[in-house]
Amino acid sequence: MKKGLKFNIGGIIDEPGNSVETKKDGWRVHKPEVDYDKCTKCGVCAMFCPDGAIFKDKNGNYKWDLDYCKGCGICAQVCPVKAIIMKEEEK
Repeated sequence: MKKGLKFNIGGIIDEPGNSVETKKDGWRVHKPEVDYDKCTKCGVCAMFCPDGAIFKDKNGNYKWDLDYCKGCGICAQVCPVKAIIMKEEEK
């Protein structure tokens, strides 16, 4: 390793890259559906979203920008209270 080079431990990606420049709503097969009665507003879903498609609204609820969500289901997998389920996209 060259002197002076620094790397993020664990390969931290702090920005979604160019995924926010490409709309994905035309080919998504599943989309997230949230049970806000179960949701604890922990933000884990937003932390793991590879597309940066999850944001917090003015009431503190997490919402999905479905133009950019690819429907990968990572948010549903990491939700500690299983408040997110993936529903088949209706065309």
